[in-house]
Amino acid sequence: MTARKIIIDCDPGIDDALALVYAHGHPGLALAGLTTVAGNVSLDKTTANALRIRDFLGMTGVPVVAGSQGPLLRSAIDARDVHGESGLGQVQLPEPATGPDPGHGADFIIDQVRAAPGEITLIAVGPLTNIALAVRRYPALTTEVSDFVIMGGSSGRGNVTPAAEFNIAADPEAAAIVFGAGWTVTMVGLDVTLRARADAGVRARLGTLGRLADDLMLPVIAGYRAPGAPPGGGRAPDGPAVHDVCAVAHVAEPGLLSFTPAQVQVETAGRFTAGMTVTDFAAPAQQWNALVATGIDVPRFWDTALDSYTRAAGALPYKSAA
Repeated sequence: MTARKIIIDCDPGIDDALALVYAHGHPGLALAGLTTVAGNVSLDKTTANALRIRDFLGMTGVPVVAGSQGPLLRSAIDARDVHGESGLGQVQLPEPATGPDPGHGADFIIDQVRAAPGEITLIAVGPLTNIALAVRRYPALTTEVSDFVIMGGSSGRGNVTPAAEFNIAADPEAAAIVFGAGWTVTMVGLDVTLRARADAGVRARLGTLGRLADDLMLPVIAGYRAPGAPPGGGRAPDGPAVHDVCAVAHVAEPGLLSFTPAQVQVETAGRFTAGMTVTDFAAPAQQWNALVATGIDVPRFWDTALDSYTRAAGALPYKSAA
């Protein structure tokens, strides 16, 4: 099997961390780089977290390039109430061995895609600021990526407001640019990600993975709080949803999710609805700009996730994170 080359644009973030471990462990994926964006926490923290995870997993040679420090037009929001002050819950990993690679994340994406047109799948699991800048700077990006997948949005509900999902709400103007750029956005949103939860059974399976579980997987999940919960509590009784992992799993395992074509427009001006992904499944085909995830095989999702995590656990560098 030829591995698919991917770039992950991320804001680690607890579920981002779980998604990066999945990408590292799955034999069908080849990680060509990580770009970071402010989102769950500030850019300096998301970048440091990406570097820490890269070092811990032994992903030598994978570039990490910092991107945008905040939204295009509006004040920043974050999700420290969900992910903790560091962004990684209760995880304590060493300081990064090196800093990020030079340059801006948007330019790194452009350069990598231009150098290998048709070969790279771009996966965005944070606010879409870097992606909006990339398509504005290099419009041909939309035709030269192999595929473009996001974790974000929803056809019917939000998680930071009744209308808006966090990654879209964090930079609605960027999201509007991205959805209007002339490509098909594969939208893996709350419609499916809220079904993929790390419940007690999943956590027990993760607990068999030795140092990967002890130093990263279980502490990161233990620090994941439900939105609006007080510090030190509030985890959903059926376990936290692992949103970003779903987007990576779709790329690795086609057929795991099911999709419905739609026209998706992003609300930027609504007083109560800014960041809403207004999804029209009844739009005529010529207006479709998205494939919206509407179904997920949850048992198969966790089987493939645990397989990937097991491979990642077996490939850890010898040195302990302690």
